[in-house]
Amino acid sequence: MERNADIVGVLKQYWGFDSFLPMQESIIRSVLDGRDTLALMPTGGGKSLTYQVPTMACEGLCIVVTPLIALMKDQVDRLRSRNIPAVAVHSGLSPRQIDIALDNCVYGDVKFLYIAPERLGTDIFRLRVQRMNVCLLAVDEAHCISQWGYDFRPSYLRIADVRKLLPDVPVLALTASATEKVADDIMQRLEFAEPNIIRSSFARKNLSYAVRHVDDKNEQLLRIINNVPGSGIVYVRLREGAEKVAAFLRDQGISADYYHGGLPNAERSLRQENWMNGRTRIMVATNAFGMGIDKPDVRFVVHYTMCDSLENYYQEAGRAGRDGRRSYAVLLVSPDDEQRVYKRFTNEFPPLEEIKEIYAKVCSYLRVAIGDGLQASFVFNIHDFCAHERIYTGKVQSALKILQQNGYLTLTDEMENPARIMFCVSRDDLYKIRIERNDLDHFLRTVLRMYNGVFTEFRAIDENDIATVSGYTVDKVKEFFKRLWQMRVIRYIPSNRSPMIFFDEERLPTDDIYIAPETYSLRKEMLRERFGMMTAYASNDSRCRSRMLSEYFGDSEAVDCGICDVCLARRKRSREAGELREEITARLKESPMTIRDLAAAIKCDPQQVIDTVRALHEEGTVTTDTSGIVSLRDGKTDNPD
Repeated sequence: MERNADIVGVLKQYWGFDSFLPMQESIIRSVLDGRDTLALMPTGGGKSLTYQVPTMACEGLCIVVTPLIALMKDQVDRLRSRNIPAVAVHSGLSPRQIDIALDNCVYGDVKFLYIAPERLGTDIFRLRVQRMNVCLLAVDEAHCISQWGYDFRPSYLRIADVRKLLPDVPVLALTASATEKVADDIMQRLEFAEPNIIRSSFARKNLSYAVRHVDDKNEQLLRIINNVPGSGIVYVRLREGAEKVAAFLRDQGISADYYHGGLPNAERSLRQENWMNGRTRIMVATNAFGMGIDKPDVRFVVHYTMCDSLENYYQEAGRAGRDGRRSYAVLLVSPDDEQRVYKRFTNEFPPLEEIKEIYAKVCSYLRVAIGDGLQASFVFNIHDFCAHERIYTGKVQSALKILQQNGYLTLTDEMENPARIMFCVSRDDLYKIRIERNDLDHFLRTVLRMYNGVFTEFRAIDENDIATVSGYTVDKVKEFFKRLWQMRVIRYIPSNRSPMIFFDEERLPTDDIYIAPETYSLRKEMLRERFGMMTAYASNDSRCRSRMLSEYFGDSEAVDCGICDVCLARRKRSREAGELREEITARLKESPMTIRDLAAAIKCDPQQVIDTVRALHEEGTVTTDTSGIVSLRDGKTDNPD
């Protein structure tokens, strides 16, 4: 890359900023020097600019690996709004759309290719990437490559193979949450030429952390909302919880709405826009709410339920106060929360045999035969599957996560999925249908010319493209597909929003599914440790919370923040202790007294008086005679007698 590039000029030209945030320039200079770089930056620290600016300052394109499809779309839209050409490739696109996107990267002027990790191993990508002029490989959410990370994804291991195809291209690994052990593992698995970590401080000087132990969370939530002006986010674990808490707040006259993955895309966009623009004050949400949100004036984030890990908590809490003004991150804890967390922990690891059974049932549900499915993707409605099989949703999610971590399949986040079709009849039977129904003949000819493989597997289709080629309207195209579906000629899945399953391996017989017990046990122990750290944070009342979080992420130079609930309580105790010392010495100046008389005269806990007198005695300020009378060491009093 070009070491002497005018990165400040690029920043000003495309983003309108005159200077970088702390650490951004150091990371960019490291990349421009051609060094493999691991950047540890907190949420809201401006990670995207650390690969976008050097790419715009050089020739060639940047490949950005990220598992978050919502983030891909958001970043592509933002770059295009600045007239910077960018494309995204993920499992939700049709083969033709992927083909066009990759061709544009080879022959066009694309500067940024965002790609999901499961697409790295496909032949279509591996053949094209060698013909691209790549100047930088950026790995977002880099902790996913580490088996010690809280969100390990085997598909990330393919990045090392991509590096072999691009031997002279530096890599920039980015994460907002990596412990020291995870950071070392990231650099090893990405085959860094030499260790190179640039670590930003994880301390947020304007963010006051607090934990409230309460019996009534609703009452405490109201108190926070009424005492802290401005907009806020309330995180809950379950969709039903989001709806209930939002309804409770509205009943109290508070402008609130809820957000979760079960809402239609248009509805989610509308609710997010209303909150971003201030029309809605409080958003009650699951962790589906977060990606692409850049609202700087969030004054508080309340966690109504406890997170699974400090990594998740830090990221979500960090959405408060990005404008630098004082903001609050509050965790509400009830007496039975620790028991609930432990129950969630035990549900995360179903027995190995149940995991294998769920794998087989998912494959049957998707109609994937043994030996088929390699690199194929399928729309997967987990709620429909669980209702069909009568299995608890949480158990299925946990099983799929373990299967994903063992390299069998990848469950994507929810996305806009194209329509898909597969013919249920042979070509000969289809010919008879075309003869009998002339109105369908032209339409079927068009579809068969545009898409191959539709007799053997589900293929993604673009109803707009079909309309353009056939001359029909889009509504007419959809009507034809529905008629063919009703005639049982095709299986038709209209465009929709849901997760997808991508098969990293062909479907195997159940007996051949191998989940190494030691890996299973190891991850179980790691998760137990993370839950333990989360509950330790919640029960802590002596260590600065900001410092505790920073040290968890390896910041050995962290200091007390002075504004969290623990620091404020310590300061209050110190102030009260100083005032108590002054009152005791003032009374002893008037006249020597017994400890009992001092305790009776001073309005506070008697034990505090005893402890303070003992401290004054140890430092030589007061003395006590054999009858228990306490007096100042110099013996002076204001009593003339």
